[in-house]
Amino acid sequence: MMLKNKKAVIFDLDGTLLDSMWFWRQIDIDYLGSMGKELPDDLQASIAGMSFSETAIYFKERFELKESLEEIKHTWNHMAEEKYRHVVCKPGALRFVQDLKKAGIKTGIATSNSIELATIGIEAAGLLPYLDEIHTSCEVKTGKPAPDIYLHVAKCLSVAPADCLVFEDIKEGLMAGKAAGMTVCAVEDAFSASQREEKKQFADYYIESYDEVKRI
Repeated sequence: MMLKNKKAVIFDLDGTLLDSMWFWRQIDIDYLGSMGKELPDDLQASIAGMSFSETAIYFKERFELKESLEEIKHTWNHMAEEKYRHVVCKPGALRFVQDLKKAGIKTGIATSNSIELATIGIEAAGLLPYLDEIHTSCEVKTGKPAPDIYLHVAKCLSVAPADCLVFEDIKEGLMAGKAAGMTVCAVEDAFSASQREEKKQFADYYIESYDEVKRI
């Protein structure tokens, strides 16, 4: 049982708890299109795991954008806000987080998204009452696959890394959790379907739905 002896569960957000990864391809298309630029085929793979701030830096440098980093992030937040107000959980996710709360297992979020969008999405999906800590990779030195954000959330939860279970939907996130010394479970998501076999190699467990996790 993957939860045996675990004192905390730390989740990535997009594609892990929220069905939201598909938002971003269209946002990138629209954002670049407004500047007369096309979406490169390698863009999503190039920015996977980066923090919101690191992604803004990448966009500014790669596409030679005139806007400041704050302006870029503000635009992205504005473009995505309405989508996050109507976001839904991945199958079984809400019930699973509720069960963790009832069992006294601490819960945290370690997301690469902005705190603004993460907060909107978490509230819209009904997850907020069941989460103890919510943190973004912008709070630490380096985004995923570095372990920084997972170590930060564990510290905020006052739980040793070895006592934490991580849920992630992309390879870079799984690598971050493993590098932090945590047990990791990969979550199926259409956005990262091409990574499925790689994800299974990095993960200790793999689920298509939280309903597969044994009820606490």
